[in-house]
Amino acid sequence: MIRVGIVDDHQIIRSGLRQYLSDHVDIRVVGEASNGREAIDLVRTHQIDVLLLDLSMPGQGGLDAIGMLRAKAPDMGILILSGYSEEHYALNLIRLGASGYLNKDCEPSQILEAVRVIALGKRFLTPAVAELLAQQLNRPSDAPLHDQLSEREMQVFLKLARGASVGEIGEALSLSVKTVSTYRTRLMEKLNLSSNSDLTYYALKQKLID
Repeated sequence: MIRVGIVDDHQIIRSGLRQYLSDHVDIRVVGEASNGREAIDLVRTHQIDVLLLDLSMPGQGGLDAIGMLRAKAPDMGILILSGYSEEHYALNLIRLGASGYLNKDCEPSQILEAVRVIALGKRFLTPAVAELLAQQLNRPSDAPLHDQLSEREMQVFLKLARGASVGEIGEALSLSVKTVSTYRTRLMEKLNLSSNSDLTYYALKQKLID
């Protein structure tokens, strides 16, 4: 029996996934959460083999939570289900500890296949993600600048790009203003940018934010 957790801020998506997965005798949905903080509590209180995790959620999103989830449950599989296409986030998230990445426009059967593959301790790579991985290995110089960012730098970058202040970011990520400012300086250097408006423009151009 594969024990699955579902993390998404939309009730209708959670309900749809629960109903679809529960129709298969080898899968049992053991719990749900609507944001990253609830996901951490879910993982703390339930034995989960594969966690289906949305990226964009109010409060703490999937990107913010993935490091803590991986620390709490190192053997748990994490399947990212996102509205963003693979080219924007997949490789970064796999490096951060995700076991697979699917766009929400995928066929339901792909989610089922991914859950079963990840439950075996393997990674699930769609042909599109596998191609991105091959391109990166073959042409590392072509990788976008944001691929250089650490997990924490990426979190700070996306929040700055969406207009959050240093103080707001510090509160959201439980960091001091000084630490957030240090991350901001580092990521600005890595991206060769000089202002928050530059960050926003870069993120929009790379389709990292809407």
